[in-house]
Amino acid sequence: MNFNEYQELAMRTANKLTTQELILNGVMGLCGEAGECIDIVKKHTFQGHELDKQKILEEMSDCLWYLATLAQGLEASLEDIAIRNIEKLKKRYPDGFSVDKSVNRVEK
Repeated sequence: MNFNEYQELAMRTANKLTTQELILNGVMGLCGEAGECIDIVKKHTFQGHELDKQKILEEMSDCLWYLATLAQGLEASLEDIAIRNIEKLKKRYPDGFSVDKSVNRVEK
């Protein structure tokens, strides 16, 4: 499955929302699901829980669903967003990640 196929299938389970509602629901849902991811890591790091990788993967899949709805609301495809991110990273780190380039990064 590619990103565009995923986005199309994900939209089958989205409410019939307006463009503005897709954007709001996408951003709010993404923040909530990302919060659930960090809560799992917090419990592992500070409260002695085993790191529940399967639960993190489940929450990550929910993040992806909300990203798809947000993209839909912005009239963008997940594939276009993925390409945009890789192009940005290639410009930022043309030879791969380096601490120096990260610390001394100049935003354009």
